[in-house]
Amino acid sequence: MRRWQGVVLSLIGIVATLWLGLTGQLALYIHPRYFVFSVVMTVIAAVLVLAAFALGSAKVDDHEHDHADTGAGAGRWRWLWPAGSIVTITAAVVGLLVLPPSTLTTATVSQRDLNGSAATLTQLEIGKLSGGDYSAFTVRDWASLLRSGADLDFFAGKTATVTGFVTSDKNDPANVFFVARFVVTCCAVDAQPIGVPVYHPGWQDEFATDSWVTATSTFQANPDAASRVPIVLIPDAITPTEQPAQPYVY
Repeated sequence: MRRWQGVVLSLIGIVATLWLGLTGQLALYIHPRYFVFSVVMTVIAAVLVLAAFALGSAKVDDHEHDHADTGAGAGRWRWLWPAGSIVTITAAVVGLLVLPPSTLTTATVSQRDLNGSAATLTQLEIGKLSGGDYSAFTVRDWASLLRSGADLDFFAGKTATVTGFVTSDKNDPANVFFVARFVVTCCAVDAQPIGVPVYHPGWQDEFATDSWVTATSTFQANPDAASRVPIVLIPDAITPTEQPAQPYVY
């Protein structure tokens, strides 16, 4: 069991990766530009694991038999290794093959700086956004402009349509929530949350945290002058929606 545990775990990981790639769900974990590389490396790994399996099956480990402890103590404890291996393999099967893949949620937002990645835009990038097609802007684009320090005059007359999951504003959770997405540079480990603030008192009674919505509105000054979010969307209607096939932005 000790000899084959690594081989079995490797095969489980290989099957899971190939399945995610074939079903288009690999994007829940890595940036699309790494899809081909990951699948190719997984196929190579499969060949190597199968080769190791074949070579191991043809080889008898006489060394272990020669030094086997046949005492009563060894008989009692020798079942720990198989039991531990079975538990480990079962956990891998459940975690990688049985449980459905899922996106990052508010639980991750609470551990990272919301809109922190939006501050990394250069002045050139901000300039390009300022003169772009606003009707095609994503949550990331609007969040970047808001974080850049643009004032209310800049946003006057501009209508935003944003889709994302609901996550509360830490400083004003009763009145403001963010329509949020995750920006993925390499993989889910480095994903950074970004979002557009929506002023909607009592939103908790209508929308559950992590549910997906679409909001369309112009930007206005936050009615709560004490809030840390000076510019917000105040939409007349917020539409519940399904999580898109591609929940992250790049």
